[in-house]
Amino acid sequence: MRPSVSAMIIVCFLFSLALSSLAAAQEKGWETQWNKIVAEARKEGKVVVMGSADPVVRKELPAIFKAKFGVTLEYIGGRGGDNLARLRMERRAGAYTVDAVTAGVTNMVEYYQEGLLDPLLPALLLPEVLDPAKWKKKKLWFVDPGEKYILRLYNYLASGLLYLNREQVKPGSFKSVHELLDPKWRGKISSLDPTISGPGQAEATRFYLQLGEEFVKRLYIDQKPIFSRDKRQIVDWLARGSYPVSISAETEFVVELKKQGLPVDMVSLPDAPGTLTAGNGLLALMNRAPHPNAARLFVNWIASKEGAELLGRARQKPTTRSDIDESYAVSWEVPKPGVSYFDLHSWEFTMNMREKVNERVKNILKGQ
Repeated sequence: MRPSVSAMIIVCFLFSLALSSLAAAQEKGWETQWNKIVAEARKEGKVVVMGSADPVVRKELPAIFKAKFGVTLEYIGGRGGDNLARLRMERRAGAYTVDAVTAGVTNMVEYYQEGLLDPLLPALLLPEVLDPAKWKKKKLWFVDPGEKYILRLYNYLASGLLYLNREQVKPGSFKSVHELLDPKWRGKISSLDPTISGPGQAEATRFYLQLGEEFVKRLYIDQKPIFSRDKRQIVDWLARGSYPVSISAETEFVVELKKQGLPVDMVSLPDAPGTLTAGNGLLALMNRAPHPNAARLFVNWIASKEGAELLGRARQKPTTRSDIDESYAVSWEVPKPGVSYFDLHSWEFTMNMREKVNERVKNILKGQ
């Protein structure tokens, strides 16, 4: 006997009601768990986060986190290598003071290899964090091999620009990266030190990978550039015209001076596209965290739209989320669709190529 139409309607209604109830229960489930985490985090009182020394991040992150959750965010800012050295020293002494860390890939590899991290993925709970549609890669961008420890929050172009003094360098002087090899620029080019980790080394690595060893020799040896480890000194030389061309200045500093009316500018070169980087925008959860609930609260929030946007705006960097209006970002640091960029912060490059390339560049600079 066939069921009546009215019976079928009732069955469909009940099935739809069951699905709605299940969805509501699941939603209530994460909310209940989230509220419990927030309550326990408030009991713990604070979360300790170690990251970059950026003054805006250091100021804004703790203030907004405290206002939103009522939990103190103690922010320890410093150079990545210094932060890692501090953690190693503390742990040798049996002290566990840090809950979460943001850093660059070189330091994150060491955190990972030394067993200092807990898996981050199981700690993530918010639906807007776990939803693949909210991320540009259509999934959370974990950089470690197992895709569960180290989450990438920044993705931007780290290089691909030349920095110029407009009073000494005519507009249109550089249409190709090879024009850097013109003898008229000999002794007039500056760069951050390419022998240590940082923008100077990243730029030398890019040139080596994209343009080859001979180009690196001619640029870094024959053109007699001057090196500095002081980012402010590089832009000061640029503004004064002491060295009117720079191949690795700090973009944010140049933008700042340009706004002040100083004769500095930036140009991109089509035959030398930039490389991708996460900067210090990699997020991880420390193991044996002293404030486990507050740590979980923080990593969920900083990976959410609100937290990631705050982090992005603080440094004017594009994020890996797809639901953020990034009109605040510096336009030439936003990767262009369809352009193939080399990713200096990929795990494969960091583990298998970076050290070899850096060592070769150092030997080139020594004339070897």
